[in-house]
Amino acid sequence: MLVVSIWLVGDVLMVLFAATLVAVILHNLATHLERHTRLPYWLALSIVVLVIISALTGLIWSSGPEISEQAIRLRAALTEQAHNLRDHMADSTLGRMILDNLPASLGGNEHSSEGNGFGSIAGSMTGFVTSAFGAAGTLAVVLIAGLYFAISPEIYVNGTLRLVPRDYRARARDLLLTAGQTLWAWTAGQALDMTVVGLLSFIGLWIIGVPLALALGVVAGLANFIPYIGAFVGAVPAVLIGLSQGTREGLTVLGLYAAIQFFEGNVMAPLIQRHAVKMPPGLTILSQTIFGTILGIPGLILASPLTAALLAMMDKATPPLSDDERV
Repeated sequence: MLVVSIWLVGDVLMVLFAATLVAVILHNLATHLERHTRLPYWLALSIVVLVIISALTGLIWSSGPEISEQAIRLRAALTEQAHNLRDHMADSTLGRMILDNLPASLGGNEHSSEGNGFGSIAGSMTGFVTSAFGAAGTLAVVLIAGLYFAISPEIYVNGTLRLVPRDYRARARDLLLTAGQTLWAWTAGQALDMTVVGLLSFIGLWIIGVPLALALGVVAGLANFIPYIGAFVGAVPAVLIGLSQGTREGLTVLGLYAAIQFFEGNVMAPLIQRHAVKMPPGLTILSQTIFGTILGIPGLILASPLTAALLAMMDKATPPLSDDERV
């Protein structure tokens, strides 16, 4: 029953949580600025918002055209590689068997009247663009709501606490503050991780000589917002582009991404977790699977910060295990 309820209002919950995450980021940045400059909070928040907008505008102005051009070329290159892969699979018995059991939307022959499934993938870009406008509208709602949450966070926190029975309000307040601190620590650590992975990917691909290195680096960095799964998602386009240059180049790109992930997992992650949030890998992947299944792509994207906040609240609400109780 709980799962059904979450599924029915899942989109609303994800928008609310995403807006809360934005508010946590803006509030903590403004609070740090307020503490170090003694500016009033509203002015510190205004400066933070203006700096973020200016930085994004400058990035789009300086690198936007190049990234946009490379993104268009990347889509064309990936579509060509998809066609080549299908043709190669069609030349073998096993490949034809796989294609016969794949739906047309994934490039297979099942229920396909067009004869070329990968062409339908390219044609589905119209639907993707339509959904992108819906995503842009949702993003605007998240950003605006997050800004209003950050302007007067006490209003929304106090309003939430009024829904809690009086005897439990102090406890609930501690849990909410713990969740907010955890979300800030997770976001700061993940932002650093994404930046390092994106830069290393761009530099490595540029040194190897892989086309569209900048766009692929941006994809790798953004995809790393989703732990573990994002690493695979970010590597696939780069490996496909590398294979288009030759088998050796494709294997080199694969080795590059493996080395970056080894560095990220064994050097970056421990340093970040020392100051941020430590989450067991198995629990992270399980939460991504559960939230992704129930809530779709938004659930997959927000599974890790949501799980981190829930873990922190559970740790705060429950007593620690004694030595006799530990395994």
